[in-house]
Amino acid sequence: MLHTWVETAGGPLIVVPKSELDHWAGVDHNDGPVETWGDYGRACAAEGYIGLVTVGAQQALVLGDEPAMTTYLTTERLFLRWAAAYSEAELVAAGRRALAGQLDWDDDDRQFGVHNTGIRRHAARPGHRDHSASSPARRLPGGPRRREESRQG
Repeated sequence: MLHTWVETAGGPLIVVPKSELDHWAGVDHNDGPVETWGDYGRACAAEGYIGLVTVGAQQALVLGDEPAMTTYLTTERLFLRWAAAYSEAELVAAGRRALAGQLDWDDDDRQFGVHNTGIRRHAARPGHRDHSASSPARRLPGGPRRREESRQG
């Protein structure tokens, strides 16, 4: 594979600003409905493909819906989720076509900005365990991102 892909065993991925990792508790208990399982439950309650939850003084981006493999194209500042492509090259090309305006977007104008480095991770893991997450595979540079979804028909 040309890109580094992150996946989960079933829950959502989140992008948490590194400065707020200590405020993310992940799963603090697992009794009752999943929506009551602490921060992980809040991430699971985000509806749709993308949502926002407050973590400390900032927002974290929830990559919800299905637990699809996800990568981040740094140059394009684009998250790609592998849901219906036959190959990595096909998916990356479709993402780039979408950015070039060749595909329709579902757009709700939601904004997400990381003021420092963002860490892409499984929502169930507490943040205080992730200070060693210096792997380039999971680090994202700071800056604004628009919430837009592209679907190929």
